[in-house]
Amino acid sequence: MKKICFITTIPLTLKSFVINTAIYIHQNTDWDISFICSYDVDFARNLPDYIHYFPVTMKRGISFSGIKSIIEMCKIFKREKFDLIQYSTPNASLYAAISGKVAGVPVRLYCQWGMAFIGFHGLKRKIFEIEEKFVCSLSTWIEPDSSSNLTYAHEIGLYPKHKGAVIWNGSACGVDLKKFNIAYKERYRIAIRSGLNIPLNAFVFGFVGRITSDKGINELLEAFRRISSRNRCTYLLMVGPSEIGENVNSELYQWSKNSAQIRYIGYTSVVEQYLAAMDTYILPSYREGFGMSVIEAEAMGVPVIVTDIPGPIDAMKDQETGIIVKKADIDSLENAMDVLYVNSEKAKKMGQNGYIFAMTEFNQEQLFQYILEDRKRLLKDT
Repeated sequence: MKKICFITTIPLTLKSFVINTAIYIHQNTDWDISFICSYDVDFARNLPDYIHYFPVTMKRGISFSGIKSIIEMCKIFKREKFDLIQYSTPNASLYAAISGKVAGVPVRLYCQWGMAFIGFHGLKRKIFEIEEKFVCSLSTWIEPDSSSNLTYAHEIGLYPKHKGAVIWNGSACGVDLKKFNIAYKERYRIAIRSGLNIPLNAFVFGFVGRITSDKGINELLEAFRRISSRNRCTYLLMVGPSEIGENVNSELYQWSKNSAQIRYIGYTSVVEQYLAAMDTYILPSYREGFGMSVIEAEAMGVPVIVTDIPGPIDAMKDQETGIIVKKADIDSLENAMDVLYVNSEKAKKMGQNGYIFAMTEFNQEQLFQYILEDRKRLLKDT
């Protein structure tokens, strides 16, 4: 029996991207499965009883408390004698990579779901790039969740070409076609729009994710401000937790909060229903590992607009399922939004193409089969 452990900084990442993979592995092997993340009572209470939970306090951002986290993790690894540890998210990856190396864990798998330094500048970027390279050097294998990020990592020398690969077509966990079920699209669309007092014939743009500057929120709000000033029957749904920092334009954000054409939803566990209410999904991010929300929108038959960055460009097909725009470019984003607003048939066709693309290339059940075969390969010599 193999022993494996999944590690992330916060429980939400495990809940969103890992737990379904762990359940699939449990159903198809006799492996012993553990989770490590910061403590959360509700998360602990709702875990299946066959998953062991070892809480380790990990603060987001740079903190000297990370030394304590490394020591705690090292003790757990030595005691549990895992055959494989899988880690993602910046702090958890750093702590687990160091602890796993010290404890002698044979397979140290870094799931490189995004590279934080890409969104930084100057000295901060350099420091975080060095940290990223350090984590890669301590890992025995690396798996980015998009081919474009793998290519970029090789180009800048984060790790050699023989050390790392993307599983199937990428993404952390694929798209759950039972949850993101297009058969319920019209029902969801009517219910959400009715609840938000948005006319059924209105054109709705939407975003899903953290409301923060590195997600391109400034560009999105300004582009929508221009479009909505010309077209009163346009709306914008902002779905996700607000993390407004100093880099978000305060005047623009305040305007958006007062706008009758913008709805801030906050965190939701039924994101598929809000995607169904959209006519176009937009991810104007500066950096992403992949862009799960892109394939989720496509699964609901919604055309997408993404920036020309590694990750999201692999989650869609330009001019077939959506449009690629320049990063941090308001005019480029506005033009793409106008194209889909004006050309309803084009938008409809892209939505149809997107559904087929997500269903055939990112089906979660198929991806889980590839992931399990990959883990068996990594474990064969342990």
